[in-house]
Amino acid sequence: MFRANASVKAMGQLSHIKLKPDFTVCRKLAGFHRLTVRWKSNTRPAPILMAAPVRALIDEQISIRGHFLPLHCPVTVHARMHSDEGDLWESFAHYYANESGALSLTRDPSVGGSYLGCEPMGLFWSMQPAPGEREGLRLRKKNVETPYVVHISLLEGHVSPSEGQSTELAAVTAERWYIAPGVKRIEINQNRLVGTLFIPPGPGPFPALLDLWGMGGGLQEYRSSLLASRGYVSFSLAYFGHKDLPGPLNRINVRDSYFKAAFHLLQDHPQVVSDRVGIIGLSFGCYLMLRIATKTGVKPSCLIGINGPAGSTVPLSDSDGRTEQFESFQKYWNFDDEGRVIFKEVSLPANILPENFVKLEKLDCPLMYIVGEDDLSASSIENADLIEESLRSASKGHLFTRLSYPGAGHLIEPPYSPNARASMWSIKPKKLITMWGGHPGPHAAAQEDAWKKMLDYLEKNLRS
Repeated sequence: MFRANASVKAMGQLSHIKLKPDFTVCRKLAGFHRLTVRWKSNTRPAPILMAAPVRALIDEQISIRGHFLPLHCPVTVHARMHSDEGDLWESFAHYYANESGALSLTRDPSVGGSYLGCEPMGLFWSMQPAPGEREGLRLRKKNVETPYVVHISLLEGHVSPSEGQSTELAAVTAERWYIAPGVKRIEINQNRLVGTLFIPPGPGPFPALLDLWGMGGGLQEYRSSLLASRGYVSFSLAYFGHKDLPGPLNRINVRDSYFKAAFHLLQDHPQVVSDRVGIIGLSFGCYLMLRIATKTGVKPSCLIGINGPAGSTVPLSDSDGRTEQFESFQKYWNFDDEGRVIFKEVSLPANILPENFVKLEKLDCPLMYIVGEDDLSASSIENADLIEESLRSASKGHLFTRLSYPGAGHLIEPPYSPNARASMWSIKPKKLITMWGGHPGPHAAAQEDAWKKMLDYLEKNLRS
């Protein structure tokens, strides 16, 4: 989506520059944003660090390379950035320059730090809150119209950047975006619907997706903006925990007709192909996705469910989908030794009230169900088994596709996003941290593979 290329001529000119020791040069080379180099010798070019492209969508890989290093020398590559809330996130990895004095994260293995092995995007998916930051952080983009600005530096020796001073040899800054140029962002607060609509650039019409999140509530835009950047009109819908929706904030107060209206908003939009509309849902949003497709009379073209239940995990207050307060049903909450809540057993099929299950035999469109096998927030494996068996019993097994990932947790998000194994769930009436699960390396691999297969699935079912 974004492209940047280094100027070979400009690179070559570096070797002819004669500077005194410890003099810092800052200049912009074509394809590089804020390149800083330090010279330590009058005869050898200073190390340089390059990232290409320096402006890219969050799901795009970038190439990070170093040049003009002493042969086989140890170096540390350090990445840091601030979240939209101002918290500092960072990662680092230890490398050795090769026999030519070069380094490539696409080719070379990390021997220590935040990750090990050859991981071209390891600096990004392994980021964690820096020491001293707030407890229980989870990285989520609040303002999709600004990028994450990542400062990447090349440090002398194998060091831990947070444990003392280090010598910076070179640096480059990269921008990571959730929205491509030309994508339109439209706030929706009409006919009692609350959400954000994203429309790809161009005349259209386009296929579309209704985007549903889980029990965290509020309005999350970053998946929808990225889907629009890939050519899909996407409507991220708030359904509880939002100031513009009927309260209280800790229960679902909207009816099935609310979700039906959201689907029709997409279907009736002039830039949408009306018979090419799907739904994607994470966690409780997965249950709502299944409910919409089997109960409200709408006909989605396909569904993508991520680590969610086949029935409501909260008692329903009526037959129209509204719920009791979430905290009213804590029978299956568990806590680890540190007092962190684990919601996994809440969604075990055996623990869901029979009247709360979706009538899966009524499903008439393809369903991709994504499972993180280390999910600590939902019983995803058991729910996938239930959905698959129910569809098979209804002679609809051909509609079901399962992607299952060992070591992945609950929050399977766009690729190269750092995973939060645990994060703050609530502050009032008391502080509560919840466990999501997932181990960094396997979870990162799952996100990358699942995103690619999701896009292929959408291409097949919404474009072909």
